[in-house]
Amino acid sequence: EPAGFPRGAFYSNFETKDERFLELAGRVARARVQSVRERVAMLERDGGLTDVATDALTVVQQVLDVSGDDRLAILLMSEIRIHALRDPRLGAAYLAQDAEMRESVAQIITDIAEAKLIRFRLPADEVARLMLTVWESESVRATMAGLDYAAVCRRTGEELARVAPLVIEV
Repeated sequence: EPAGFPRGAFYSNFETKDERFLELAGRVARARVQSVRERVAMLERDGGLTDVATDALTVVQQVLDVSGDDRLAILLMSEIRIHALRDPRLGAAYLAQDAEMRESVAQIITDIAEAKLIRFRLPADEVARLMLTVWESESVRATMAGLDYAAVCRRTGEELARVAPLVIEV
C-alpha cells in the first residue's frame, strides 16, 4: 500500500508464499545489519570500541543496542528455515540469503579491523559465521524461554561476549 501497488501487483512478483516470506525475512535481516553497521559507525566515532579486548560484554552489548524488537525476526527466520529444510529450491534461496547476511557482517568486522580498533585471530568471514551462529542459537533459545526483548538482548550479548575473547587478539 505505501508504494501505491494493488495487492495483486505485489503478489505477482512472487511465485509462492514461501518466496514472499523469504523476501520479508531478507528485508528484516538487512535492516538489522544496517542498524548494527550504523551503531558500529557511531561507536567508532565516539571511541566506544577502544576497550573491546578488556570488556567484550560491554562492547557487544553496545554494538547490539539498536532499536527494534527481534522477536518477529527470530520467529520469521525459524519458520522460513523449517520450510527451507523441506523444499530444496527454497533451501538454496535461504542459503544464498544467509550467505549475503554473513558477508555483510564480515564487512562490518573488516571495517572494524581496518580502523585498527580490533585485531581478529580468524578471517572476518569465519568470525561472522561464528558470531551469527551464537547470536541465532541464543536468540532462539531466549525467545523460546519467553524472555522479553531486553532479556533476549542481555542473554545474547553475554553469549557473544564469551566467544569474543576467542576471536579477538589482545
